[in-house]
Amino acid sequence: MAIKVGDKVPSTTFTTFGPEGPGPITTDELFGGKTVALFAVPGAFTPTCSAKHLPGFTAHAGDLKAKGVDTIACVSVNDVFVMKAWGENQSVGDNVLMLADGNGDFTKAIGLELDGSRFGMGQRSQRYSLIAKDGVVTELNVEQGGEFKVSSAEYMLAQL
Repeated sequence: MAIKVGDKVPSTTFTTFGPEGPGPITTDELFGGKTVALFAVPGAFTPTCSAKHLPGFTAHAGDLKAKGVDTIACVSVNDVFVMKAWGENQSVGDNVLMLADGNGDFTKAIGLELDGSRFGMGQRSQRYSLIAKDGVVTELNVEQGGEFKVSSAEYMLAQL
């Protein structure tokens, strides 16, 4: 069953690349006491994700933060090295926290998996965005297959 507005974000661990190299960050650390704009993509370096989704959140980072967002995070079922390279390629800097959900633990826990086997991609995440306040989902925008409408930074800005 997929996560919904009003649900608490489940306890799992992501991997992120910091100054010391790869390291864990728990959902409690990420979401606790903060307003977080999190968006998920089916894959780093994929066309829509690289041309629209991540660039939109990077471009609107200041606008989101001005509306009360403490952290903007991008998650994908990719390894931490791919997420680091993609963040560098997209020049996200400190605007977007790049989170690796390498085994899909978070994605499975919130019930938003996507079977990309038909395209040689294996298990991935659906494309979505959410706003969570102190770990509770207040907005959830899940895309229909192949679409990019409701998970954009612009759509999220209108919700804040």
